[in-house]
Amino acid sequence: MWERIREIVLKEFRQVFRHPRMRVMLFLPPLFQLIIFGYAVNLDVENVSIAWVDQDRTPASRELRAAFEGSGRMVVRALPGNEAEVQSLLDRGEVQAVVLINSGFARDIDRGRPTAVQILVDGTNSNTASLISSYASQIVLSYATKVAVVQQRTRLMAGLPPLNFNTPHVSVHSRVWFNPDLKSRNYFIPGVVTNIIMVVTVILTAMAIVREKEIGTMEQLMVTPIRPLELMIGKMIPFALIGLVDVVLVTAGALVIFQVPFRGSGLLLLVSSALFLLTSLGAGLFISTISQTQQQAMMSSFFFAAPTFMLSGFVFPIRNMPLAVQYFTYLNPLRYFIEIVRGIFLKGTGITILWPQMLALLIYGVTVMGLSTARFRKRFD
Repeated sequence: MWERIREIVLKEFRQVFRHPRMRVMLFLPPLFQLIIFGYAVNLDVENVSIAWVDQDRTPASRELRAAFEGSGRMVVRALPGNEAEVQSLLDRGEVQAVVLINSGFARDIDRGRPTAVQILVDGTNSNTASLISSYASQIVLSYATKVAVVQQRTRLMAGLPPLNFNTPHVSVHSRVWFNPDLKSRNYFIPGVVTNIIMVVTVILTAMAIVREKEIGTMEQLMVTPIRPLELMIGKMIPFALIGLVDVVLVTAGALVIFQVPFRGSGLLLLVSSALFLLTSLGAGLFISTISQTQQQAMMSSFFFAAPTFMLSGFVFPIRNMPLAVQYFTYLNPLRYFIEIVRGIFLKGTGITILWPQMLALLIYGVTVMGLSTARFRKRFD
């Protein structure tokens, strides 16, 4: 039995690596996809273009503008003089936000009166608008706190009673774990790794078996002493090994190119990848049983990958989905694999924390592989 499986494995390797172009296609596209997704899928908001409308024109308003420009996130691109210019800038998308300082801004600050800074944000992209609004509010709050401290110190030095701002003296010190710089790239790239591995292994497995049907060699294999189970194992072992090599390659690319932190165990990552490969290879095997041509296999693979990708939590948080959809995501093995990979990369979690997800991958992998094997043997017979 094992000799026949070994011959099938060697045959598959020879067929895969026969053409120089195929050797390149097995390993370079996943790395290119990592680079493209790594740079494209980025929700960080930097270099925000803003317009500045200063109706006060005082040292206080200029100091606030300096705080915006010195934040490292905001860049003043325009100084509109009226409402029509503001509307035009937002309509054309030349700026993402407008900061409006009303006249009397400095006077109200000096007298301890409430004053406001108006911030108009382009809400076309709700996520970007939320971040810009938050950044701008933080800058204004920091400036207001600084001004209040200076005013109180000045009054105390002059022997005057302190101003009552009716605000509690509470200091907040926040600390972010696992991703202290709040880089969205650190969150997304581990998910990119999982999606690349899924797509590559599903397509390779489905295409390899369908190719045998298309060129007519499946009939030749049927008259040999090899059993259906042996053929299936021999077909999938090469692509499982290629999948694991791609895991190592793409992980190395994530660490070297994007400097994504890797705090966990590399061995645990490989073991988890092997568990996930049971599902992806099983899905590829199932697709091969329902496809007659390589084009059909390719289209079916993408039809399988699209909903799996959308419901994995890669881009869209599962907690924000409708409750019925949240329950449905528990049927998606990619959800568990993404949780494992992100936990290993960012949190350094081990098997004591990740064992439920690994157990779910094992159950789904065995189930999918078993069903696909039964259908494959039936079609083979």
